[in-house]
Amino acid sequence: MSTSEYPQSWAPGPVRPRWRLALRFAATLVFFPLLCVVWPAVAVVLFVVGLFTDAVTALRQGFGDGCMRFMDDTLGAIARLGSWCVSRPELRHEGGTAYYRARVDRTVARWTARATDPEGGESPVECEIPRRDHGGAGGRYVAEVALAQGWELRPTDVRTEVRLRWSAASVPGVAGAA
Repeated sequence: MSTSEYPQSWAPGPVRPRWRLALRFAATLVFFPLLCVVWPAVAVVLFVVGLFTDAVTALRQGFGDGCMRFMDDTLGAIARLGSWCVSRPELRHEGGTAYYRARVDRTVARWTARATDPEGGESPVECEIPRRDHGGAGGRYVAEVALAQGWELRPTDVRTEVRLRWSAASVPGVAGAA
């Protein structure tokens, strides 16, 4: 997908009303600690259930796949509950393009360093820059910074994230090549 497709989605997001962010921040202060307790508790329960399903899986092959899919969906849904939370930097810097540009620069630089570091173990071939990191700067700015550092755009939904692929990964024999 190029940045010329759907130009309104590649632009910076609209500035959210401060009062709404303040309410969401207050709710975050109450809800997020509960989420931090509920998610591990559900994970432990699902782990114990998973131990029992291993015995059943020995008798019936398809049961284990369904159980794993259920556990993945359940934990993913609980983790997504936190997506509406508002952090203090988001509350303070809403509408501040310079803050979000610096955040994008740091994030892309960190991914580039991981992709080019041959001694760091397995180099990432693809990465995602979430909207939380690029909201005030826009997806177009992420694309410009990433392309300048050697990344390629992947098909993506800019309303949630910008997906990138390390361009050296397509060249055989280069660090990070798949």
